[in-house]
Amino acid sequence: MAEGIKLAVNGTLMQGLELNANLLNVGAGFLYETTTTPDYRLWSINDLHPAMVRVSSGGVAVALEVWQVPPAGLVQVLLQEPTGLSIGKVTLATGDTVLGVLGEPILCEGQREISTYGGWRAYRVNHGAGQLT
Repeated sequence: MAEGIKLAVNGTLMQGLELNANLLNVGAGFLYETTTTPDYRLWSINDLHPAMVRVSSGGVAVALEVWQVPPAGLVQVLLQEPTGLSIGKVTLATGDTVLGVLGEPILCEGQREISTYGGWRAYRVNHGAGQLT
């Protein structure tokens, strides 16, 4: 894929997970795995998907994937995301800033914080939340 927008994903859009087809269907291409800087916290939203929020203190590095998405496809992917998730800027461990999927803080209220797992896959594997595909 020659052109596109880098998009960091931290949950069900990741390879092999429930909503990964949303990326593939718009012609997105997987680039690499990485983590964020240790400035984020992660919540499980009813064990269906995660929500990542940037915090001023007490954050962790969250595992994610970076994809290259055609500009028109980015809108389609966003429109298919669960309510309360949005696109914002995410700082990667490399220091690069890319667009990424973030959760609205209100979405996390009353939900299980899973930051100590370091990512959605690790939480699901270690906590038994849903089946990995």
